[in-house]
Amino acid sequence: MKNQKYAKRMKRMESKEMKEILELADVPGLISFAGGLPAPELFPIEALKASATEVLDSVGRKALQYNDPVGYGPLREWIAKRMETVGASVEAKDILITSGSQQGLDFAGKVFLDEGDVVLCESPSYLGAINALGAYECDFIEVPTDDDGMIIEELEKIAASNDKIKLVYVIPDFQNPTGKTWSDKRRKEFMEVIEKYGLAVLEDCPYGELRYGGESKKSLKSMDKSDRVIYLGTFSKILSPGIRIGWVCAGEEAMDMFVKVKQRSDVHTNSVSQMEVSNFLANNDIDEHISKIKELYRKRRNVMLETIDANFPEGIQTTRPDGGLFLWVVLPEKMDAKEMLKKAVENNVGYVPGGAFFPNGDNKNTMRLSFSNMEEEKIVEGIKILAEVIKKEI
Repeated sequence: MKNQKYAKRMKRMESKEMKEILELADVPGLISFAGGLPAPELFPIEALKASATEVLDSVGRKALQYNDPVGYGPLREWIAKRMETVGASVEAKDILITSGSQQGLDFAGKVFLDEGDVVLCESPSYLGAINALGAYECDFIEVPTDDDGMIIEELEKIAASNDKIKLVYVIPDFQNPTGKTWSDKRRKEFMEVIEKYGLAVLEDCPYGELRYGGESKKSLKSMDKSDRVIYLGTFSKILSPGIRIGWVCAGEEAMDMFVKVKQRSDVHTNSVSQMEVSNFLANNDIDEHISKIKELYRKRRNVMLETIDANFPEGIQTTRPDGGLFLWVVLPEKMDAKEMLKKAVENNVGYVPGGAFFPNGDNKNTMRLSFSNMEEEKIVEGIKILAEVIKKEI
């Protein structure tokens, strides 16, 4: 329709990066380190098929009917119990089932943000969150970040000088895009600042179950004394992204807000999927399944790092994560990873330029590499090709 008037927020949705990432991940024959896609050979298809059959045979009419907006009771109870593994003591009433954790991000924007409000985030941060929250016409302030997490002195300086901060968005475990994990000390100090300034926190934890080394960390939610932390979880990385089952864990006041938004958004998350997941969890050992995922991803991470060490030129910085799906690469300062991507694709390799992960731009000399969805021999081949492209650019 020509000359049609649309909402101003649509201008905030012109970013093409997410679409390009998914397209790169799906180009036939391309060795893609772009999308953070789980390895499809690990999807428990037969077990999920059995669960689907049992659900439809036993409670099919209930599964296919409208259901509770907050989600399927037994699944919420399982999630509440599972939250104990990240140190959080919660109940089923504290859990809202969402259509993937991305819906939780969108809901957080609806619940917290007005035009001109400020969201604090790590620098860099998850592109999907920048897009979801940015749609609500907020402004982002990037908090300088090191290997241990947000730099507390910088966080406090910003918090003390800005009264428009509505939300702090963080990924403390195997962060997307860098793969970094916050230290215990930094988590404690962060929560002290949050309490001091009365800020709300959105703790995104899609990768927490995928630890390959080092010691497990307690969630920020477990340190939350005043219900300031809203925790987002998902089954996308430990079961399947296609089932679109995630959750919000929050205190009573915030939960009431999220449920109101859920009712007005899509009534409830797919009941059939919820019941199938619940059935799967009741009849299978999820920890055994996750251990298979971790074994494969650990191997692929190691292969990628070893190939980088052997082939990348000197002066290239690479993170060495203890889990998750990603490595973060910092190229020499004057290089542009987005421009270099064209040459990489010509040589049959794809990745994500890092500039998109900085909401306020710049940092063009960075890239994100995912190791989860490529066989080891393809990782070796692709990294060697990428190394040659980088050498030519240098």
